[in-house]
Amino acid sequence: MKNTDERALAFVNMFAVLGSIPRLCELDENAAALADKDISIGFSVKDGPRATLTFGGGKCTLTQGCDSPDIKIPFGSPKKFNGMVDGTVTPIPCRGFLKLGFLLKNFIKITDILEKYLRPKPADMADPEFFRKSTLLTLNVLVSAAAQLGNEDEVGRASAGYIPDGNVRIAIGSDATVWLNAKNSRLTALFSDPGDITASMTFASLELASDIFAGKANSVAAVGTGGVRIYGMIPQVDNINRIFDRVSLYLQ
Repeated sequence: MKNTDERALAFVNMFAVLGSIPRLCELDENAAALADKDISIGFSVKDGPRATLTFGGGKCTLTQGCDSPDIKIPFGSPKKFNGMVDGTVTPIPCRGFLKLGFLLKNFIKITDILEKYLRPKPADMADPEFFRKSTLLTLNVLVSAAAQLGNEDEVGRASAGYIPDGNVRIAIGSDATVWLNAKNSRLTALFSDPGDITASMTFASLELASDIFAGKANSVAAVGTGGVRIYGMIPQVDNINRIFDRVSLYLQ
């Protein structure tokens, strides 16, 4: 199997990892408290993704593009941007020096909280509420990452090319629902109901979903036992699952 690609990883880091901060602010009151100031941070990656995180009132949104943020951070390559996300590269803004307090304090603390949920310690997962939030955030990251790899990763694009157009519903019981839209071999993660559904994959519980996300349980075996229920256009689900396998390689 082809190794990971730095450019594809940059899209995953931008729109799946940093892209989960809006959901984090919805789930975690400490993250929401840190998102109290009206300010935007833009990330511009040469030959890679460009996006802006906008904070305010305890909420956050992510938009594509980096036209006029309060703080702008350029990166000369996808590898350098990925280095910022994994903590090996220190970001240097080219705009917004007078507003660096938010970047160096609030934003760093928010990303620390995010990492705590996405790379949880066993002791933290013993707490039911932390477990719930961690699993819900992980679902968002996985689906968003699948969309990015279906568009930007060579192996992911091959699988996406076999996905018929339509909307695939991915749910954890009644706790959370997200969607993947396929159109002309391009994938988009959706977080509001698009209406028509052409296929569905539902995990019976948070516990099972968490085990599958962590590689502790097998999704194919879970289908056989009824722990994962699928219906609709099977080629959609099969090829999305192939991309999920690719996601685990990028996010390991």
